[in-house]
Amino acid sequence: MSRIYGLAGLALVAALLVGLGWLGGVNHEQGNAAQVARDQLAKAFEQGQELGTVRDRVVTEYVDRVQVIKERGATLIKEVPVYVSAKADAACTVNAGFVRLHDAAAKSLPAPEPAGDADAAPSGVALSAVAATTAENYTTCNANAERLSKLQTLLLEYQARAYGGQAPP
Repeated sequence: MSRIYGLAGLALVAALLVGLGWLGGVNHEQGNAAQVARDQLAKAFEQGQELGTVRDRVVTEYVDRVQVIKERGATLIKEVPVYVSAKADAACTVNAGFVRLHDAAAKSLPAPEPAGDADAAPSGVALSAVAATTAENYTTCNANAERLSKLQTLLLEYQARAYGGQAPP
């Protein structure tokens, strides 16, 4: 009988050792998982800081460049009377057909109905107004192109940092 108690005691000790080993392994794996999570969080924080720096630099460049574009456009618009005199305004009539076609193009609308006799009549829009409007439209277009270019640069830099210089999956 004492032999049975001895084997039972030995089995109990073995079970306790296995249980303690299992608990130790679980704690070790949980510790490893927590460390991996901390490392990932630290890496994400560093990437966020880098991306914020990239964003700030790109936005500053974009704002500066767009400001230059707008200033140049404003200068051109002020110069319209130098290049399109009152005499040129009086000599050149801008017909209604031109105005309709220009407005449709500016709003990305389909072409207006075919020109008729009414479209040949003067529109009352001066040639200098056409020049100023065109300069303003091109200024806006160039500013938008600069915005797009800088956004593309920002996206490419984000991708390069996020994927370590490799192509995204």
